[in-house]
Amino acid sequence: MAGNNMNHRERVLATLRGEKVDPTPVFSGMGNLTVHGLTDQNWRFPEIHLNGHKMASAAASTYKLFGLESVVVPFDMGVEAEALGCGINYYEDSEEILYPTISTKVADKVDEWDLRLPDNPLQKGRIPVVVDAIKELKETVGDEVAVGAWVLGPYTLAGQLFELDDLFKKSFKKPDAVHKALDVLEAFLIDLAAFYREAGADYMTVREMGGGGDILSPRMFGSLIKPHLQNIFAALDSPKILHICGDTNLIMEQMGDCGADAISVDQKNDLRETRKKLGDDVILLGNLDPYNVLVSGTLEEIDRAVKDIIDSNVNAVWPGCDIWPDVPKENMLALMEATHRHGRRA
Repeated sequence: MAGNNMNHRERVLATLRGEKVDPTPVFSGMGNLTVHGLTDQNWRFPEIHLNGHKMASAAASTYKLFGLESVVVPFDMGVEAEALGCGINYYEDSEEILYPTISTKVADKVDEWDLRLPDNPLQKGRIPVVVDAIKELKETVGDEVAVGAWVLGPYTLAGQLFELDDLFKKSFKKPDAVHKALDVLEAFLIDLAAFYREAGADYMTVREMGGGGDILSPRMFGSLIKPHLQNIFAALDSPKILHICGDTNLIMEQMGDCGADAISVDQKNDLRETRKKLGDDVILLGNLDPYNVLVSGTLEEIDRAVKDIIDSNVNAVWPGCDIWPDVPKENMLALMEATHRHGRRA
């Protein structure tokens, strides 16, 4: 068992190789910036999505302020969709915490798309901004802390490109049309993930939140979602992580068959049952409620939640989704302290 002589980067990468690390690490593969990291720079929230240096600095601030053992970009779900032709609203005039959202779709209906990507899609939209941020993170803090990046899963990306009602309807009535679109998107995502790794990302997370049990049945997951995830993970270099939001209890075995090195689940997942289903050899990451506990909970509630997660035999404590940026400072510190206290294996 290792950990005490490792720095943060070494601990995270050892964990993702399946090694036992003491104490249990606490990190993420999703957005974990906080407003506290923007205050010193006097930056507004919309700015950090549009500039590589600001994105990198915002990502690194959570590690520097609180000791979270990872720095992760990008922060919003619109990067891939924008590169493929969607319009994006950045809410640049707002003083509130508003993530960029899709303003115009590529097509209303899945089967109206011509199945072609723009020329040089990896150079479109904000993909170059994310790449600049990864390179800066690698150069500035990459020797100390693990640099993570993430892409959407193909079905979730399809939900950004096309009207959701049509995507759901066609998933049942015209699955062949949906598969054709997902074939194109999976190839794009494979290239994008490789592009991020080449820029310096130490590990990749694929976030297929649109394919979870709250949205599709286990049967539909197996026939529509899993084959494309298997293709993606077969093409990605390790470490590679699969995250699905929502209630994933009925699809855990199928998630384990997708080919990821590690599985990340959110707070709706029963970690103890999941560990029984997947066995002790699977790397399991989860599943602190990022809002109701981390943002809104008391210090005692955070402590209890972290202890329960560690007692569920996870490999690392992870927020169940993106950390909400206005999380109180004392709550972030409580997360770190509780993990270090309860995560001692020796």
